[in-house]
Amino acid sequence: MPVQRWRPSAGGLLWVGVWTFPLLDPAGTVTATPGGIVAGVGLGLFTVAYALLSTLGFDHREDLERVATVWFAGVAALGVALAAAYGERWLIVLLFVSACGMAVYGGRERMTVALTLLAAVLVLEVLLGLLHHADPARLVSTLVATVLASGLVGAVRQMGRLIAELQRTREALATAAVAEERLRFSRDLHDLLGHTLSVIVVKAEVVRRIAERDPAAAAAQAADIEDIGRRALVEIREAVTGYREAGLTAELTRAKGMLSSAGITASVQRTADPLPDDADRLLAWALREATTNVVRHSGAHRCDIEIATVDGAAALSVVDDGTATAAAAPAAGFGNGLRGLTERLGAAGGTVQAGARDGGGFALVARVPL
Repeated sequence: MPVQRWRPSAGGLLWVGVWTFPLLDPAGTVTATPGGIVAGVGLGLFTVAYALLSTLGFDHREDLERVATVWFAGVAALGVALAAAYGERWLIVLLFVSACGMAVYGGRERMTVALTLLAAVLVLEVLLGLLHHADPARLVSTLVATVLASGLVGAVRQMGRLIAELQRTREALATAAVAEERLRFSRDLHDLLGHTLSVIVVKAEVVRRIAERDPAAAAAQAADIEDIGRRALVEIREAVTGYREAGLTAELTRAKGMLSSAGITASVQRTADPLPDDADRLLAWALREATTNVVRHSGAHRCDIEIATVDGAAALSVVDDGTATAAAAPAAGFGNGLRGLTERLGAAGGTVQAGARDGGGFALVARVPL
């Protein structure tokens, strides 16, 4: 995969650059050091390379790992050369070699590499300190500072990684929430339009059958179709804005009217007390889906609707005596409506059972815990 162009952030460079102030100590010895110009140029190159590479390490760019490794090798070689060539006050340069290694390799997967580099730098500091006859107090101070600085860089890098993971998680959750909302909206539209269009089709068939022999009744049915269409527009607008909450009592009235228009005798028995809003709304959706399927698929003459409280749950039972139930039978798989209804109730801890009955007809039972 080609390496993407990388540009260091101004904020990252500023943060890394602020912590280079200990390099002022060896910089103060440049004029008094033999070959001071070479030492000064080397220290300047080291500082710039360290700042850029550390900023790159905090960027968490996997596609730049190989470049960072090559770059770190150059920074480490330059730092060791400066510390070896110019005396004990230059040992502090090795602190930045270790910190740079922690910035590049301090991720969770390669922490062993970073700790190995830290140990190697500590050994080098001891060896070079002995070589330069460094003051023991200065040497110990440099060793402790190296450990603390490397630990700080490692902690900041891990914090940056966690923040990046949190951001990715938030983006993934936002994407999932959008997908869930789209699914919910599609279920709502299916339930709304499926029910309404079924009623319109049934009433249109009634108009076609009676138009010639009973124009007045046909006109009344046509007026009902107009009223249903207007009401459907209102429901769709409410669904789009997320405010629609179907009530079970109102849905029972609609279901009886829909079944009656289709020539199906409806029997309703309700023994449950007034239900909580969530249970009332969910059972209203279940009733809408069930009666829509009865009108569309059953070919039934009778439909029994029962709402009761059973074992701490509100239960809706819709049973018909029809024969054309294969489209909704479990052997053929649930359609979009029943599948969406199952998901909707399942999210609230409820269940949906639907299938052909042994004695003929089809039954749907929906339960919602109270």
